[in-house]
Amino acid sequence: MTIGRRQFNKMLLLATAGTALPGSVFAASGNTGRPVSGGTLRLLYRVDPGNALFAINTSSGTGQAIGPKIVEGLLTFDFDLKPQPLLATEWSVSDDHLRYTFKLRPNVKWHDGKDFTSDDVAFSIFRLKEAHPRGRITYQNVQAVETPDPLTAIIDLSKPAPFLIAAQSSSESPIVPKHIFEKLKPADGQTLQTAVGTGPFKLTEWTPGSHLIFDRNPDYWDAGKPYLDRIILRIITDPAARAVALETGEVDLGDNPVPLADLERLKQNPDLVLDTNTYAYAGPQQQLFFNYDNEIFRKKDVRLAVAKAINLDEIVNVALFGYAQISPSPVSTALPNWYDASVKPYAYDPKEAEKLLDAAGYPRKEDGKRFPVRLTYNSYLTPGYADVLRSQLEKIGIAVEIRKYDLPTYLKTVYTDRAFDLVVESLSNTFDPSLGIQRAYWSKNFKIGLPFSNAANYANPEADALLEAAAIEPDPKKRWVTWSKFQHLIHDDVASVDLVAAGSQIVAHKRVRNYVTGAQGLNWSFGDLWLDPTA
Repeated sequence: MTIGRRQFNKMLLLATAGTALPGSVFAASGNTGRPVSGGTLRLLYRVDPGNALFAINTSSGTGQAIGPKIVEGLLTFDFDLKPQPLLATEWSVSDDHLRYTFKLRPNVKWHDGKDFTSDDVAFSIFRLKEAHPRGRITYQNVQAVETPDPLTAIIDLSKPAPFLIAAQSSSESPIVPKHIFEKLKPADGQTLQTAVGTGPFKLTEWTPGSHLIFDRNPDYWDAGKPYLDRIILRIITDPAARAVALETGEVDLGDNPVPLADLERLKQNPDLVLDTNTYAYAGPQQQLFFNYDNEIFRKKDVRLAVAKAINLDEIVNVALFGYAQISPSPVSTALPNWYDASVKPYAYDPKEAEKLLDAAGYPRKEDGKRFPVRLTYNSYLTPGYADVLRSQLEKIGIAVEIRKYDLPTYLKTVYTDRAFDLVVESLSNTFDPSLGIQRAYWSKNFKIGLPFSNAANYANPEADALLEAAAIEPDPKKRWVTWSKFQHLIHDDVASVDLVAAGSQIVAHKRVRNYVTGAQGLNWSFGDLWLDPTA
């Protein structure tokens, strides 16, 4: 049944007032801390997700955040990144690291009533390999997925993939229904009709630009869950409106929901909780990429001049109000097991930057400008990045035009039309550098229309060789050496300017319990999330 806007707003007001929807009953629990069943979570979302609901063909934040409420992966992960059962109940890896066997959970149904089987796993692995920006690396060595019976899936590799187990989360490698997705092209987005999963919630209402409604799956395989009856995802693109919605209790939970300048005020609200933890699955990293299709940026001295004009302290303190740390290597400082601290930030030196541009053949003209550039940025990021960078680059004579887009337009502009010169991206390292970083610098991952990939069109045979070696090295010590060489190569080549590691800020009403249960932060099913009626 489709809910009209008037009915939706009435329903939202009821939920805001703490009134349960018809059929909802809060179990009595007092203040025991034990989960109770019932109620509606009002989830705040800051961008329109477009049609990217499942991360089967995108690494966008929308697919990672929204999809796991509907579709599931083979595994989930605790706070220490230790795998836990989900659609797979057991798993093993052969001694040569070339054969991964997963025993699947029995009696699991898709939302349309069909059985979940190993055929769905096999189909999903190959769709991820074909269409997902990181999946192209994760599954590049997959030769076959054997399905000897409906509850066994065996992934056969030509070379080791040391990150494969860690990639089996719902937000990274969702398992989708073969009987629906085999009829879709790899690049197709999801619709209400195709948004079918095995997860704890069913997508029942979707009004683009306004809201999505997820209802409890009464046939969920984990009996008694989810605790919630419903999730109403509100799309509020105006930052000030998001802050008001949180402060007035109109919404319960949001990820990076408000301008950073508003966080101090929200911290004083006794009804709200501010969570600034960086969860292990994220590996945050923000980078400035050059478009190598522009001949200006094929000159290393120009790229170095840009790097020397950027004051990273100003980005941290002005653009991000201190909610970040300088992260000067392609490997995020949030991944201490792989980050090489000997890679230092480019020295901030505007005068040297001007000399480099003069020598490269781009002197200041009569108007004081050297050349124009189009600067855009991932719409998930605060505009402060672009504002600060424009100010810094204009000091050395580069005329910067900031181009702001919604997410679908941003993706088309950067990854299909390639109508940009500089882009501030937020390509998370994730939990493993091969998955988060290789996509951005591997020449084989440049593909028109492939989002969150090699936006720069960077091609360096030495970088390719290091990336490919790291991706198949099972020995952690040898792998670290390879990643160290790669970090120095990219930094010395000024292939990009790595800026900061800025994690998420989660704002939650104090009645929301278990909003995070593991390494994925908010990018999980919410099956264990519950609302405390006494808070």
